[in-house]
Amino acid sequence: MQFTSNELYVLINTHLDGGLWLNGVDLSGANLSRANLSVANLSRSNLREADLSGADLHGAHLNGADLSGADLRGTDLRGAQLNGTNLHEARLHEAELHEANLHEANLTQAILSGADLSGVDLSGADLSGADLSGADLSGADLTGANLTGTDLSGAKLEGANLEGATIPASVKLTVRANSRRSTRQ
Repeated sequence: MQFTSNELYVLINTHLDGGLWLNGVDLSGANLSRANLSVANLSRSNLREADLSGADLHGAHLNGADLSGADLRGTDLRGAQLNGTNLHEARLHEAELHEANLHEANLTQAILSGADLSGVDLSGADLSGADLSGADLSGADLTGANLTGTDLSGAKLEGANLEGATIPASVKLTVRANSRRSTRQ
């Protein structure tokens, strides 16, 4: 099912409280910039090349969706479910993904610079060639993730779980031990 731009406008604006059920629909190339899709179910939907910049997708279900090449700059994806989602070449610059679930997601060549990925489940995700420069990955689960060719310059990795992750020798990670400061008087 594919919607015209007018049908989409009416659909989104008559459901301002979110909670839309758009499971499996074709929204490829749609302009959903700044749309309120919080807690919407968009699982297995085609959102390839869609403009979702600045949209509210917190708590949304996007499991198995195709978001390849989508514009998600500045999008609120806090707590969203993105298991197995295709985000190949998606633009997620400065997106909020705090505590989102991206288990086994395809993030190859994705741009996540400056994104908030704190507490995110990226276990088994493919991040090869992704740009994570300046991203906050503190407390993220990267167990078994593929980080081949990933730009991690300036990324925050405090408390991140990198067990079993594929990290090429060319990637330089600085590990700091937790230390307590003691003050003497």
